[in-house]
Amino acid sequence: MKKEKLPKLIVILGPTASGKTELAIKLAKKFNGEIVSADSRQVYREMDIGTAKPLKQQEAKDKKQEYIVKGVPHYMIDIVNPDEEFNVAIYKKIAIKAIKNIQKREKLPFLVGGTGLYIQAIVDNIDFPRVPPQKKLRKKLEKKTKKELFKIYRELDPEGAKLIDKENKRRLIRAIEVCKATKKSFWQQRKKGKPLFDVLQIGIKLPKTELKKRVEKRIDKMFKLGLEREVKKLIKKYGWNIPSMQAIDYQEWKNYFKGKIKLEEIKKEIKIHTLQFSKRQMTWFKRNKRIHWIKNYQKAKKLIKKVF
Repeated sequence: MKKEKLPKLIVILGPTASGKTELAIKLAKKFNGEIVSADSRQVYREMDIGTAKPLKQQEAKDKKQEYIVKGVPHYMIDIVNPDEEFNVAIYKKIAIKAIKNIQKREKLPFLVGGTGLYIQAIVDNIDFPRVPPQKKLRKKLEKKTKKELFKIYRELDPEGAKLIDKENKRRLIRAIEVCKATKKSFWQQRKKGKPLFDVLQIGIKLPKTELKKRVEKRIDKMFKLGLEREVKKLIKKYGWNIPSMQAIDYQEWKNYFKGKIKLEEIKKEIKIHTLQFSKRQMTWFKRNKRIHWIKNYQKAKKLIKKVF
């Protein structure tokens, strides 16, 4: 029986500040491609500096391609407000549609980002349990610390607890929510479907010292661009008690606005948290043996030419 020929998809992944966006733009220009973001924070409007969104071209005239960076259309950026419900199941549905639209136009889609679960959802066509938000439970859980949430989740789903990002408050709340609503393990309810795409996964691997320098440089730049002003504006409009504000680059400011810590301490804290986060990203990606690790554009270009 002849094997079904699947449409092509290139994945560019790696830890935060590793240079994924720059590499993907260069490759997209070379291979007539367009970019679909796989970043769980860049989906939010108004959260620009803290999520390190690529700078959008103001002169973009095509209404169908609202987010254009250096001449390359980007999708899955600025699609929901910070206080709107958003999760991996919603992401998967919209992102697949965006990928298929790119393929219909006979262009090559590049799935680019560092949110491992979002990437896996597309690559492995994972079906997630459809459980509506449990508002009462969620309100109760949001008052708890990440440590307390992880303890609750571990009791409900010991296997899932080995794999979940225990620093991601939003994901912990969702996992507890699903376990309690279905009385089953959240992790075991995720099912792999038939592959939708012929995928090549390319990962950027940098020496730890180089990544540390890049992270520090990025955060210094965020502060210069006005991260404090952005956070202040978001708090005024939405308050602290929304899942999007629990993310790194935002959550650290709470004590600063209460007058408990100084600006330099915030910067130091964000740098530490970001480096810890990049370590967790690499732990997730290392489990995936299908990733081709590269260090530069030339190697990535060679891989794409060889496979496709």
